Amino acid sequence: MPNCCQSEISDGFANALGVCKFFRATVSSILLTALCLTTTYATNAQESAKTTKSTPRLISQSPAPLLPGVASSGNQISLNGHTLPGTWLQRPGKSGQVTTHLSDGAFRQLIGVNFLNSSNSAKQPIQWFSPVTKPQVLTTRLLGAYRYLDITNFAQTSGWQIQANGNILVIATPKTQITNIVQSQEPPEASTPLQQTRILVDLDRPTPWQLAQGSAIAKPQTPSSDPDTPTPKSTVPPNRQWTITLDGIADPVLIERYTPQPPVAPPTLLPNLLKQLSPATPTEPTPPAPEPLIQKVEVVKNQTIISLSVPFGLSPQVSTVDNPNRLIINIRPDPLEEQDITWAPGLRWRQHYVNLGTERFPVVWLEVNPRKFGLTLKPMWASPDGLAGTAPLIQTAQRYLAVAGINGGYFNRNNKLPLGAIRRDSQWLSGPILNRGAIAWNNSGQFYFGRLTLEETLITANDQRLPILFLNSGYVQSGIARYTSAWGSTYTPLTDNEIILVVEKNQITNQLPGGKVGATVVPIPQDGYLLTLRANATSAASQLPIGSAVSLSSATTPADFSRYPHIIGAGPLLIQNRQIVLDAKGEKFSNAFIAEKAIRSGICTTATGTLMITATHNRVGGYGPNLAEHAQLMQLMGCVDALNLDGGSSTSLYLGGQLLDRSPSTAARVHNGIGIFLQPRK
Repeated sequence: MPNCCQSEISDGFANALGVCKFFRATVSSILLTALCLTTTYATNAQESAKTTKSTPRLISQSPAPLLPGVASSGNQISLNGHTLPGTWLQRPGKSGQVTTHLSDGAFRQLIGVNFLNSSNSAKQPIQWFSPVTKPQVLTTRLLGAYRYLDITNFAQTSGWQIQANGNILVIATPKTQITNIVQSQEPPEASTPLQQTRILVDLDRPTPWQLAQGSAIAKPQTPSSDPDTPTPKSTVPPNRQWTITLDGIADPVLIERYTPQPPVAPPTLLPNLLKQLSPATPTEPTPPAPEPLIQKVEVVKNQTIISLSVPFGLSPQVSTVDNPNRLIINIRPDPLEEQDITWAPGLRWRQHYVNLGTERFPVVWLEVNPRKFGLTLKPMWASPDGLAGTAPLIQTAQRYLAVAGINGGYFNRNNKLPLGAIRRDSQWLSGPILNRGAIAWNNSGQFYFGRLTLEETLITANDQRLPILFLNSGYVQSGIARYTSAWGSTYTPLTDNEIILVVEKNQITNQLPGGKVGATVVPIPQDGYLLTLRANATSAASQLPIGSAVSLSSATTPADFSRYPHIIGAGPLLIQNRQIVLDAKGEKFSNAFIAEKAIRSGICTTATGTLMITATHNRVGGYGPNLAEHAQLMQLMGCVDALNLDGGSSTSLYLGGQLLDRSPSTAARVHNGIGIFLQPRK
């Protein structure tokens, strides 16, 4: 039978080498890779219009009618002939002119704009080939699930031409020449006592640019000279590919300078020379030469692409300056730019390094004031048709029209089924497992943290009481499990030789043999549920003949959980009442999971009642925190109560069409999450 340890596999804590060391989130650092960051996902993931009493369904994000005061809008941008996803709108302006507005995620990632700190959600200072001391300030506007920036004056000053063409906003920027690319070594800084590598890209004028993280670069293995000796595997993590794409043409001299040269074969030693080498004087192996940082410079369709090979533990940090116009690429172990932006009333985006002893951890988080008018939180899950399925958090958040969100609980990555509690609007979608940590909340900004158990009991007409161990769960064990229409329209056996009871209107109407795993498809009644008897529990079938009347009782432990309409389970519980209460073994997590140093997601409340959703990535010079370190970090950040969420490659922090903490290309598909919603004012 599937084991609960699959929940630990599902969170991606294998910590794949090179997984997203923090790149600069303030300068288009979340990249363009695959550009899964806008409403293109929404149009491809339509929510079923069908609703049922048992399953809460949400309206999908499809091309919506124009909002009041909006002349045109869309979710694609053609930038110098390259069509990319990005939400935009145009509004009527003064003297018959229109004003153009881009969602801030598209503006940062497609243009390369640096967002500066701001305490005013209606104003966003930016830096783009300009002095930081004299930032341009753009006005912002919250519409739907996005924050839009008025780029009208910015575009005019930059010499852009803009025109709406149906769903596409066509932007043409002036032609740009890349005049020089220079790599140099910079002296160490006080905060980072290591020599830094810097790349300078000189331009004749400002131009859009994007940064993208690629895959790990496989190193060729040098075979052993002894055929009986296996080739040793490298203990050094592979380099990671990064690319910088600029809307401009590089000088041909630069392309030639950085064109890879064919490798030179080593000279062949004559056989008699090999014999002359004495075994008593072995030769020292020649260490391989380090890979060049700049692998290639090429021009493709009027864009210059600079390909980098960056060692593990380092990442590019990109900024721009004027006079001369220049892109500065620093390769650093600590590339995160510290930031504090009031993104919307009651919603604050922050990112800083948090020190734990001698270690420095980059943390990106959102602070939410749930008592602020219009802000609510609700669980969300990947599939519009049931509980089986995974999707990138960006796609799920956009389908639900969430303004922000974070990945939630565990799931089985093989069959894409939930492994923990999901409750929305007082209705259980999936039950908890293994008394693991969970967070519950209501729409009034009250939260409750604890270790959660759901106790369901099937009661027969003659008062027999049979425990139901699991509800709509992918966690499969011997016993009775219950499946409702929230699971989907049908159920397929998860183990061999199950006995399936059909219950409609509180009466058993059928008994079915499940047969082999996946062999039988059983419809789930809308006015009832299925009971699945597994292993030793199949003997209970004789006590539950067709026609029997049955009822259910349900209670949570602790009972306080029952008072809250929304619940997400994950674990382990980290903090209660300011004290670290970590007991991962008690929550049935494995020793390997407990000790793993990995990227982590978390959720907590503070003494002021603020909610924080956090993403903690790899420490400077190493891997992410283990569970004990994660608890300490959350405590240092002021958490009164805190819960560990699914992490590793699942960790995804979403805001307004973008991932704040990592590249979409490094984020795994997840089963569920917690969405933050802005309710329109009436």
